[in-house]
Amino acid sequence: MIDLHSHSTISDGLLSPTELVRHAHTKGIKVLSLTDHDDVEGLKEATSEAKLLGMHLIHGVEISVTWKRATIHIVGLNVDSENKTLLQGLSSIRDGRFERAKQMAHALGQIGIKGSLEGALKYAKSGILGRTHFARFLVDTGHAKDVRAVFKNYLVKGKPGFIEHTWTNLENALTWIHESGGIAAIAHPARYDLGKNNLLAFLSEFKELGGQGIEVISGSHTTEQSLKFERIADDYEFLASIGSDYHGPGISYREMGSLPKLPETCVPIWKTWNEVNALLN
Repeated sequence: MIDLHSHSTISDGLLSPTELVRHAHTKGIKVLSLTDHDDVEGLKEATSEAKLLGMHLIHGVEISVTWKRATIHIVGLNVDSENKTLLQGLSSIRDGRFERAKQMAHALGQIGIKGSLEGALKYAKSGILGRTHFARFLVDTGHAKDVRAVFKNYLVKGKPGFIEHTWTNLENALTWIHESGGIAAIAHPARYDLGKNNLLAFLSEFKELGGQGIEVISGSHTTEQSLKFERIADDYEFLASIGSDYHGPGISYREMGSLPKLPETCVPIWKTWNEVNALLN
């Protein structure tokens, strides 16, 4: 009944904010957070639709962070989407996104794939360009059978369309979230190939900077991975979050409403959110 990680056409999802909320409603979701990449533009529209359907919309955002050359995503939940510090910070990241997109298009052009920037822009209805938009262009032009194949063959480290990019740092991301009144959680932690020592170092730094949450249940987590991060949440006294990371039909790890519940040993990130608990109980 609760999903705290999803995307709309404001970033790299397939559904508009309104369509996303309606889809979540059909899947039995009562509490939803829209967490578009580096943008909060869709929250007003999503909130209006959620109210009409008797749902509660948590204002969220997913911020791109560079930590020791690795890209990490931090979800901000219950943020004030009009906070100037947050808005200015997100704007700076979006500027960097477009520069990366131009470099990706040039790199793909070097291997004979022309027009990828213009092609990707057709899918980026808000103008925010991400790798998923390039992936959809490459699928539709016959360069790969599906989005996952594009990432594997073109857009990950060591492949011709990969561009190493420096996002904002961890301290900035947490500062923006905290100054906007939100709570920070590490998104889909099993997806980062940090190695044991770096993972522990990252978790410690995140906690020292005031990070409080971690996604224990994620659409991309296996059962074993969820158990691992359940233990980590307990060890670091992190609040536990749950999110499908839904992007739309055909490009999502899991369907909304299909995730297992948080383990009973976890302290839910929504523990003190009275309005949310009223809906869930």
